[in-house]
Amino acid sequence: MFESARSIMNWLGDCAKVIALKNNQVQWTTPLGLPVVQPYRKLGRHLRSSFSKSNCQIKTSLQVLTLQRETDKVMVKRQRTAFPANFVHSLDGSHMMMTAIACKEAVLSFAGQDLDYINIAYSHLLHSDWAKIDKLLTKSNSLRVKHILLKPQNDYVISLKFFKWIELHNPSLLTLETNSIILHILTKNRKFVSAESILKKIIGSCSCDVNLHSKLFDAILHSYQMCDSTPRVFDALFKMYAQMKQFRNATETFCRMKEYGFLPTIESCNLYMSSLLSFNRADIALPFYNQMRRSKITINVFTLNMVMNAYVQLGKLENAVQVFDEMQGMGMNPFVSSYNTLITAYINQGLLTTAIKLKLTMEKNGINPNAITYNTIIHGFCKEGKLHDAFKVFLEMKRVNVDPNTITYNTLITACSQSDKIEKDNQIFEEMIRTGVKPDILTYNALLLGLCNEGKTKKAAYLVKELDKKKLVPNSSTFSSLIKAQCARKNPDRGFQLYKSMVKSNYRPIEDTVEMLILSFLQTNDYDGAFGVFKEMLESLLGLIWLF
Repeated sequence: MFESARSIMNWLGDCAKVIALKNNQVQWTTPLGLPVVQPYRKLGRHLRSSFSKSNCQIKTSLQVLTLQRETDKVMVKRQRTAFPANFVHSLDGSHMMMTAIACKEAVLSFAGQDLDYINIAYSHLLHSDWAKIDKLLTKSNSLRVKHILLKPQNDYVISLKFFKWIELHNPSLLTLETNSIILHILTKNRKFVSAESILKKIIGSCSCDVNLHSKLFDAILHSYQMCDSTPRVFDALFKMYAQMKQFRNATETFCRMKEYGFLPTIESCNLYMSSLLSFNRADIALPFYNQMRRSKITINVFTLNMVMNAYVQLGKLENAVQVFDEMQGMGMNPFVSSYNTLITAYINQGLLTTAIKLKLTMEKNGINPNAITYNTIIHGFCKEGKLHDAFKVFLEMKRVNVDPNTITYNTLITACSQSDKIEKDNQIFEEMIRTGVKPDILTYNALLLGLCNEGKTKKAAYLVKELDKKKLVPNSSTFSSLIKAQCARKNPDRGFQLYKSMVKSNYRPIEDTVEMLILSFLQTNDYDGAFGVFKEMLESLLGLIWLF
């Protein structure tokens, strides 16, 4: 363990030899200030008296004893061989004494009493005698809490109960070390949900400490061997940072884990990539994927799906297709989500025909399209104004027993509203209610758009009342549709009232709505009204600038 121990002992021996050859005893002072002298001198025979040259011999019935005395000459060999051991033992003794002093200052007993305290507390824990534990709490400290947690670590239930009890009654006794110990105990026993809950509290409660991330990792690392833990504890930390969208801390944790030979699970890596993509951070997700490959983390289809999504976010559709084509070469079969990623990308780029061909390929490969597949293609047809084809896909969807959902109906209702097919709107909405699909605010916005386009403001107002009954909150699109309807009826005053309500509800009107309202006032020669809209718009903009 200590590679230089032998060379240090030889060096100490050589020093002692140099000192002894000068006929000097080896001596030193310990860290406690105690002087030590090695007493080894050569022995000579004791004389009978100062006037006699004969040796002092004592005869007994058994033997003759010769009295000896120390001379002025030191024993060079003895001084040399004894010094290394004596010096080290003096340091050990000093360290033990300093430990005892430190324990006394911390109101801790040096030996037996602390062990007794821990054993008594453990006994009370076994019997769930919380009243007695409560009495012990007055004499407790973080060090004792640490050892009480370690005592029953093979029975995680007891450790977790004690941890929660301390957390409730005296949380100041819980340090990063004690928190790390319970994390080790839980992850070692595969209680990952409980471990994640504790991690979330630690990270969330100390967000003001910029160094917490480093301190927490160090604390977990320091107690790793003490708890005979597993690498899953670091995986839980990495996963929690990913869940909490703390991307920098997650990346740093990943890098430090690699330094110590630990790697996160593929599930945690996929979660991290998914979190990054939800924030449109494909620029971080793709380099992280490359690190995963270099670290030889075994990837799966979910990983490759997210790589495809990352390329699509960056507008690199060709790269996404390449990853899709490489899946089978890597021994993985694409999921329906893999096909959906490309179908959505094709439709967003106006490649509807290519998307439909990919759907047919998917079906030939034995993978059934799901609601997302059909919704995406319906949206593609509606986007190009091909309502007839959109409804053909809708009928096919129902024929193959894929249930339409809210998105399906919203897409069709919106398309019909934009094409002024209000009757078809109502038919789809009625079918939606009949099949038990719950409408949302987007559904009502699409219906309002159709009514407002036809100037049916009374029906639109009635529909708005339905929002309260359904407990749906109007948004900017709702207000915009109502304002448009009032402008179509040449009633800009009512439209302006709705505009004010919209701003008051903290919704920002779109540019088209403002232009339409001003134009409506101008068409009725109401220049004051038009100026009032313009003034209101400026005040809203100034308010936003002030906030920023």
